[in-house]
Amino acid sequence: MYQKFSDFVKDKKTICIIQAENPDGDSLGSAIALDYLLKDCEVSLYCPVDIPRYLHYFPDWSRVTNEFDFRADGYIIVDTAAAILLSKLVDDTAIRNRLYTAPVLVIDHHETADDLDFSHESIIDVKPACAELIYEIARENKIDISKPAAEAIMQGIMSDTLGLTSATVTARTFKIMAELTELGANVAELEEMRREYMKKSPRILDYKADLIKRIDYSLDGALATVLIPWDDIREYSDEYNPNVLILEELRLVEGVKVAVAIKTYPDGKVTGKIRCAPGAAIAEKVAGYFGGGGHEYAAGFRTYDTSYDEVLADLVRIVPELLSEES
Repeated sequence: MYQKFSDFVKDKKTICIIQAENPDGDSLGSAIALDYLLKDCEVSLYCPVDIPRYLHYFPDWSRVTNEFDFRADGYIIVDTAAAILLSKLVDDTAIRNRLYTAPVLVIDHHETADDLDFSHESIIDVKPACAELIYEIARENKIDISKPAAEAIMQGIMSDTLGLTSATVTARTFKIMAELTELGANVAELEEMRREYMKKSPRILDYKADLIKRIDYSLDGALATVLIPWDDIREYSDEYNPNVLILEELRLVEGVKVAVAIKTYPDGKVTGKIRCAPGAAIAEKVAGYFGGGGHEYAAGFRTYDTSYDEVLADLVRIVPELLSEES
């Protein structure tokens, strides 16, 4: 299956690596790693939104641009095969036309179904992180992994596994981390870089306190949700992603099994980030109800023409059913 990668890139001189419109550490690490691995190609890195500040601990984050390369010989989409997470691309007529006519390869590690309606090759293999899949692709295709590529892969894995603590982590993941260390990546140095960018200003800490006060508890405390309205997104997101501020706090409350941070936008869009406590592996199923996807313990969704109250009502209805099925 991984041979598809070599087959795809072998005749390409220029390749554009695409992240979805919800970039995270895994998608960014995967994109940057591919930039280093594709030594024989001219590579551009594209994301339809700005890389959030909390990800600026990646040394090469600034390589990612909002300028789409229409002249690339091929396009590689990383960390998603879900159409809803690429809506900004397909809603742009020029970009859509290019993706519908150019060679495209999708590399994803989620169980969520591939529902992209343009022609593409795909490498979809369930792993703890897309960056881990990138590593396996490089190894099988005998591609040299430089120290910067190893660091980007390690950062991607650490990000999507919550520092190797998520339930998706396998023995193979730890072996790969050891091999990346042998290639020059230093987990302590990378973690120190991440912690430096995770520091909060007094203003952001005050905002976090406000978010904590807004938490809604439902289902006898098993479901915790928080509303992040557009005014908050506009005021704070450039400095610190509100989801990052609050989600782990929600998940670590006693009795909470499902935590959801819900953002609302002026155009009627509502997004949700889901985290589940150990033993409540339903995040992907919850997200799937709203047309999203992800992992058993971490997932997300996007919906339109709805409200926080309507999403909360749906969550209150479906979460008990899914928890019952899980048990």
